[in-house]
Amino acid sequence: MIVVHHLNESRSQRILWLLEELSLPYEIKKYQRDAQTRLAPAELKAIHPLGKSPVITDDGRVVAESGAIVDYIIRRHGDGRLQPDPRSSQYDDYMQWLHYSEGSAMLPLLLKLYVSRLADAGAPLMPRIDSETSNHLGYVDAHLKGRDYLLGSALTGADIQLSFVGEIAAARGNISGYSNLGAWVRRFQARPAYKAAITRGGPYSFAKQ
Repeated sequence: MIVVHHLNESRSQRILWLLEELSLPYEIKKYQRDAQTRLAPAELKAIHPLGKSPVITDDGRVVAESGAIVDYIIRRHGDGRLQPDPRSSQYDDYMQWLHYSEGSAMLPLLLKLYVSRLADAGAPLMPRIDSETSNHLGYVDAHLKGRDYLLGSALTGADIQLSFVGEIAAARGNISGYSNLGAWVRRFQARPAYKAAITRGGPYSFAKQ
């Protein structure tokens, strides 16, 4: 049985969504952020030394890092669903998008969050951060033109992995002017499996991430 060690208002929400899309049985062990610091509780370190979420356990195996978790679940339990045939050229595109989310796209969004807390001291960095944010959002938006999802008409694990980027950008007002990106976010948020994951994992926002 897969157990998702789920931190409230975190990227582990997309792991619940993946499991709902695959109709896999799973359990949730919930953890709450500290109300003041917004940090994960120390109990998560008993599961993985970094004390971060998402992390899953599956028959004694511990898997951390959201991209690795998405890949693991689809490879081990997906029965060919939510990814292209590994022998196809489309699989190469899939892997690029799967790793792009945390490898490149999240960085400017996180930098803006943390640098904004420095108030005037962080102001000199903001133009570069905003430029990089626009660069990445524009890249995704242009790719989604004429597509329902990243690889075409069908949802894949890459969409689930990148979803956090689209949602955090939308929640912070960075999505205006990117109509394809906005439509993609609304499209996946309307999926029954996505809604089921929210019901099980609990509501979340990005205001204080």
